[in-house]
Amino acid sequence: MIERAPEVRGDTKRAALALLLRLRALLALFVLLVIFSLTNSSFLSTNNFTILTKHVAITALLAMGMTFVVLTGGIDLSVGSVVGLSGMVAGGLLTRGFLIPGAEHPWFPSLPMVLLLALGTGALVGLLNGILITRLRIAPFISTLGTLYIARGTALLMSAGRTFPDLGGDVSGRHTGFPAVGQAFVLGLPIPVWLMAVVAVLFAVIAAKTPFGRHVYAVGGNERASVLSGIRVNRVKIATYVISGLCAAVVGLIIAAQLEAAHPATGESFELTAIAAAVLGGTSLMGGRGSIGGSLIGAFVIGVLADGLVMMGTSEFWQMVVKGVVIILAVAIDQIQCSGQRNT
Repeated sequence: MIERAPEVRGDTKRAALALLLRLRALLALFVLLVIFSLTNSSFLSTNNFTILTKHVAITALLAMGMTFVVLTGGIDLSVGSVVGLSGMVAGGLLTRGFLIPGAEHPWFPSLPMVLLLALGTGALVGLLNGILITRLRIAPFISTLGTLYIARGTALLMSAGRTFPDLGGDVSGRHTGFPAVGQAFVLGLPIPVWLMAVVAVLFAVIAAKTPFGRHVYAVGGNERASVLSGIRVNRVKIATYVISGLCAAVVGLIIAAQLEAAHPATGESFELTAIAAAVLGGTSLMGGRGSIGGSLIGAFVIGVLADGLVMMGTSEFWQMVVKGVVIILAVAIDQIQCSGQRNT
């Protein structure tokens, strides 16, 4: 018993370190909330917290969609461009309509149709990503980097680089009310926050309770074994990229509705923030490990950090430096956790 005491203590330390690594996002969130609430008394006020959660909703929606992709061992660099493209699609339909060949006047679709077409744009880019990766065997980093440029270039071409302003719609038509998507409140909370909550619950159930969720984890854990066990790996991968594209399109619609304008440059570098939130929340870049709840907490960490730095009057340039440090730390901790699991 005495001879094995050091070994027991070593196992206890490793278990404690593993627990800390798993709870890193939650601990980081708690520490940030304490620090910023002590430095600024209005940080946790109702008004500021509402604004904060609206900002977090953007990152969280992207991060939760990204989580499915990363769980399979992939990556999606195109989500930021899809944010801009989907907003431009909605803006173009609301302000210019769609010119049907042979028609004298453009067709202005109803608001639900505008939303569906914009969401379909995101799903289409996700489908393209999935096909490039599974059918043409192009590495996820390269294929999604290519679609990043394609989506961004398409958004710029739609308006020659200009903004689609005044997205309130034509009162004489059926396509008014778009700003409510990003600005309206329901039961005291903004619609984007409700969307974040609904998507979080839905995705958590899908990931933990459905065959598709189990297949996603299996593909990321061991793709070869998944093939041998009968899982349709290609379909699972394609579905995860479609989910990611849909989440990016939702974000594009929210931002365009909040600003009542669509700009083709919207969403630049959003993909990096989404990846950072997912990894910070415990999703492994190697695939097979992570959770929707963890990614949600990771998004709150990044959102609280950004909001707190703004309230402290920190320069935007320093905010960029801090965000870069957070991304590096998140990936480094993920590598430490993966190394620890391989050694056990």
